[in-house]
Amino acid sequence: MDVQTLLGRVRAQESDRGIARAMQISRTTVKKYRTWFEAEGFVTRDPVPTLSELHARLRAVFGDSNPPQNQSSIASYRDEMQHWLEQGLRPRTIFQKLNSRPGFTASESAVYRLCQKIKASAPPEVFVRIETPPGEVAQVDFGEVHALIDPATQTPRRTWVFTMVLAWSRHQYIEFVFDQTLVTWLLCHQHAFEFFGGVPKRIVLDNLKAAIIKAYTQDHEAEVTRAYAECAEHYGFLIDPCLPKQPRHKGKVERGGVRYVQQSLMPLLEPNLSLTEANAQARQWVLGKAGLRVHGTTHQVPLTRFVQTEQTALLPLPRTAYDPAIWKEVKLHRDGHVVFEKAFYSAPCRLVGQTLWVRAGLHEIRLFSDDFQLIATHARARQPGERVTQLDHLPPDKVRGTTLTRDLCRAGAQDIGPATTQVIDELLESRPVDKMRTALRVLKLADLYTPARLEAACARGVAFGDTSLVTLKRILTEGLELVTLPLPLPPAQESLVFVRPPEEFARAVSGGATWN
Repeated sequence: MDVQTLLGRVRAQESDRGIARAMQISRTTVKKYRTWFEAEGFVTRDPVPTLSELHARLRAVFGDSNPPQNQSSIASYRDEMQHWLEQGLRPRTIFQKLNSRPGFTASESAVYRLCQKIKASAPPEVFVRIETPPGEVAQVDFGEVHALIDPATQTPRRTWVFTMVLAWSRHQYIEFVFDQTLVTWLLCHQHAFEFFGGVPKRIVLDNLKAAIIKAYTQDHEAEVTRAYAECAEHYGFLIDPCLPKQPRHKGKVERGGVRYVQQSLMPLLEPNLSLTEANAQARQWVLGKAGLRVHGTTHQVPLTRFVQTEQTALLPLPRTAYDPAIWKEVKLHRDGHVVFEKAFYSAPCRLVGQTLWVRAGLHEIRLFSDDFQLIATHARARQPGERVTQLDHLPPDKVRGTTLTRDLCRAGAQDIGPATTQVIDELLESRPVDKMRTALRVLKLADLYTPARLEAACARGVAFGDTSLVTLKRILTEGLELVTLPLPLPPAQESLVFVRPPEEFARAVSGGATWN
């Protein structure tokens, strides 16, 4: 700190706040020096003492230490600050941690200066640049860019760029997206592999939530999401997560990928571009300016290195693309269905109450038991609230009541016989009470007995004018359908029912004839 400059500002009657701001020191330091200047008479003394005179007086009064100031007041925190810096904390974060402690009065600038001194005093860390063979490694990352227009809503949305850089050639794939979800992450991998025409043997990534459940620690290996592990098995690549807070482990995509896109591509994009338009221009940029530039490290053209050497070193693409899937634990409810993204999917009713695994692809839903045995496969529902059901998953005795319609009732009755058809038709046409349920119960009698016995029972009920469910049950229970029905009267006997013609009876009633 320039003590003579500080004295000059004090003599000019500048405020402590103004001096502290201009010289980037704390107001406490300014106040202590002002007090010392006034006690020595330097504020009003003429001529102004020289810098050597000030230093000599400081040594005479204080020895080798100047008046207490923030630099010395935070010296006791030096070891702790060094430890935080080694952990990767920034000076501002260190100041915030220290400033929350009682009695800490140093300014942020004082903390920053001490941090810079600690860094300068430490021996420089030596890094070893790792270069890998062609086709061996790709590095991936997300980076935020300016908002793009959502084609669905025509409004700006927060946007990220997905970047995959091949470590040997430095050729890259980029894609703009609106989120960093698991499905987006997996689809971006699929699109990158298809763009390169092959798959690198190892993918280096940071601890993105869509891919890594738990990062590496001293005691545990990294834990990968089931869907990302499944994707790696499908394409044949290895997953290589970086250590926490070590972005330099994937520096090729940090600097030559995300940052290069942010600094070189984004300023070239026209304003108010949609996501689709931006991705189309990005593809041209990758194959043009970015791919044909001379790379600053390799001093060669990335696209040329890729086409001539690295492309043939990649693993071949599988015959089918990976179906991006989400894995989730769900409960099988009492209605025999699980719920996933507000749609319902059936599973065998014997598993009601158990926890199952859902593997949800873009087009297919698979249900697995807790030991990952496949138990059901469904087409994915097209909209929320849709029920996707396989009838053999439901209790057999309850399926008929949930699936039979009036037309199916009539068709079932016709398969049994004309008498049953007549009974069912009468029940279905009954008004005003709906007797659909009664019709179903009548048809169920064919299962309890036989279709032939039901047909005979219905025929007997029709003959006696009573086709109620109770009567039909009694007929079948007592075996009355086996009793021969009475024969209808012959035509000759039918003509003798009325001995006198009805006209004679009518005249007798009106007084026109005598009735004996």
